[in-house]
Amino acid sequence: MAQLGDLVRAKALVRSAARAFGPKEAVARARCVVAEAEIALASRDLSWPAEALDAARAMLELHGDRVNAAYARHLEVRRLILIGRLEEAERTLAELDPAPFAPASRAAHELVVAGIEIRRLRTKTARAALARAERAALDAGIPALTAEVESASLMLNTPAARLIARGEERLLLLEEVEALQASKALVVDSCRHVVRDPRALVSLARRPVLFALARALGEAWPADVPRDMLVARAFGAKRADASHRARLRVEVGRLRAVLRTMAGVSATKQGFALAPRRASEVVVLARPVEEQHAAVLAFLADGESWSSSALALALGASQRTLQRALGALAAAGKVQSFGRGRARRWMAPSVPGLTTTLLLPPSLPSDPRIKSDV
Repeated sequence: MAQLGDLVRAKALVRSAARAFGPKEAVARARCVVAEAEIALASRDLSWPAEALDAARAMLELHGDRVNAAYARHLEVRRLILIGRLEEAERTLAELDPAPFAPASRAAHELVVAGIEIRRLRTKTARAALARAERAALDAGIPALTAEVESASLMLNTPAARLIARGEERLLLLEEVEALQASKALVVDSCRHVVRDPRALVSLARRPVLFALARALGEAWPADVPRDMLVARAFGAKRADASHRARLRVEVGRLRAVLRTMAGVSATKQGFALAPRRASEVVVLARPVEEQHAAVLAFLADGESWSSSALALALGASQRTLQRALGALAAAGKVQSFGRGRARRWMAPSVPGLTTTLLLPPSLPSDPRIKSDV
């Protein structure tokens, strides 16, 4: 039933099977819990209790069912990846040795490894994991598994971002984004809302005005940006009056303080200009498609149906915020829903020829170079 797409019926049948097993059939009940967790993941029910899956995995390991125990751990890791808890996902995955797995299990393992590496922008190791997954999927002879590997591989071969430098734009693959982040350039990253150079990284995710100023200055570098244009970009004002100019001076002062070790912001006759201290150039890394609710679309682009509660959990946002975003996207015809009440699900087609990896929430606090944005 799950393969036919009737996930609600599939979940009900699995629960019914679990209830039918007696107290002495703990392994069978544990397998039902794992099956239910797989259905929950497929239906993007991310609030499903992880403790039940962990208990089932422990029971399977205790009774020697290592194949299903490993699969339970893979399901746990996939959930952690979806909600952006990459460090925890890596620790959990490190406890598994894929060598004794059957081909299908090895393919699933390598897909999970590739998923983490792609989110970490480590494309070389991601390609290696996908190559191993492809070989294992072919050995398993499961067409659906082979198709899943091919779909994951496409993410490395389609544009993921735009590079804006000296007034010109071009699309970048994930591999090129990784190289850019390791370069000597000062990068104003509009995908993660951070500014980085070879030695430091500053998050401006919670300071949108400062990031708007940094992006405008980065796009214009090495030229300056007129004050009226900065007012429009940062405050949304069509005409700059004395109060706007005064506020601009205050915000530019705050930007100087935040970027003091990375770049200076100097006043010019017309406006302001950015001057990197250590970097050789300034570039802007922009989203492949500019969209106010790009992060929501990035999750929906996987082709699965999501509940608003699952999206809120994955994005770390409130239900009300998600409902407003989904309403705006639905009004624009970019998403569609089906079902009612708690059974309501949202879907959207992926953007053709683009990967949405960089639109997903990062795990920035793990970066040792990061500075607070407050």
